[in-house]
Amino acid sequence: MSTISQFRINAERLQQHINELALIGKIGETGVCRLALSKEDRAGIELVKSWMEEAGMEAYIDPFANLIGVWRGSDPQAPVLMLGSHVDSQPYGGRFDGAIGVLGAIEAVQTMVEEGMKPTCSIEVVAFCDEEGCRFNKGLFGVRGMTGKLEADELDRTDKNGVSRREALLEFGCDPADFEGYTFQEGRIGAFLELHIEQGPVLESMNEPIGIVTGISGPLWLTVEMIGFAGHAGSVPMSMRHDALLGSAKIIVALNELVRQESGAPTVGTVGSLTVFPDSRNIIPEKVSFTIDLRDIDIHRRDALEVELRSCIRNVADEHGLTYTIREDTNSEPRYCATWIKDTLHKEAGLMGMKPPELMSGPFHDSLAMSYVCDYGMIFVRCLEGISHNPKEYASPEDITLGTELLYRTARRIALDRGGLQA
Repeated sequence: MSTISQFRINAERLQQHINELALIGKIGETGVCRLALSKEDRAGIELVKSWMEEAGMEAYIDPFANLIGVWRGSDPQAPVLMLGSHVDSQPYGGRFDGAIGVLGAIEAVQTMVEEGMKPTCSIEVVAFCDEEGCRFNKGLFGVRGMTGKLEADELDRTDKNGVSRREALLEFGCDPADFEGYTFQEGRIGAFLELHIEQGPVLESMNEPIGIVTGISGPLWLTVEMIGFAGHAGSVPMSMRHDALLGSAKIIVALNELVRQESGAPTVGTVGSLTVFPDSRNIIPEKVSFTIDLRDIDIHRRDALEVELRSCIRNVADEHGLTYTIREDTNSEPRYCATWIKDTLHKEAGLMGMKPPELMSGPFHDSLAMSYVCDYGMIFVRCLEGISHNPKEYASPEDITLGTELLYRTARRIALDRGGLQA
């Protein structure tokens, strides 16, 4: 194991940045709430922007509310090396999710600047807007905007208070009208590296502080609406009811059973949000809307499960005299990390005296969208009991330092070796 004296990054400065950012949107003792495009998100972005500039980068916010710091290389035509993650959070989130990837990237660049390194390619650090997707029910907004992958209705999506993404962007200080003037240049980015907490228990179970990611499971997000008929809870016989909540409950249980069919498979299925109308104790529920999150590293297995799930929804609706709609919010295939980047990560880790294990990512990350425009690699940092999207989320300063040191060394190696950035 490497000792702190071997680190080139400034671990104390990195931890200070993590602690300071965690004060913005702080909830309780350890939690944060920085919803995308909120006032708290803007305050966090402004603070991070100041650190980018202190590190020697030019920093700006693009039309999609992505914060971008640029350290210019000597060859403006060379494909860019991009580092980063996000600083928006869940409404009941932790201080490390996304944030260490942005702050670790800034630290990596600042270390290279302080060493007097002169890169050939430009290095960009990005804090992508709305990775989480919890506010407008569709994530990876900033990275998809940057790479030209937005969908037609993106700006019309509303949050639970009826605020549209268009309105939120304007309030944040970005004008959606500027989208039309932006065109992603294919081949501009040569590689993308992302540091992130694991958000799972695998590294802790292996007693390993960091890991190298092999690929990201493909997420399928659906919103299902079941429609029945409201009636008095005391007078309508059970056999004559069209109870939308009862039908929804059967589908939710069925989803749990479907994803458990194959023992040992990494398939996961979750219903994380549910609304009931009219939402009264003594009225039979007429309309229920709920979300489905289905993920798997094997796209064929996930597709087969989706077919079974849709059949289940149809059968339950027929059984209870319900109608339904299914809206697809996100559908991405699994994406695998570039072999050459994994090899570089392993080589640099070896020079640190480490042999980090490889593991897949169940959660999606900004890297998922970046994988469609360039090669990507990811470093995972161990987190306590695998807890994430929770104020109890915790990664130790020592583990974060190790992950950031590996990020720095790998970024430095790639930046010095233009062969790794050929478009």
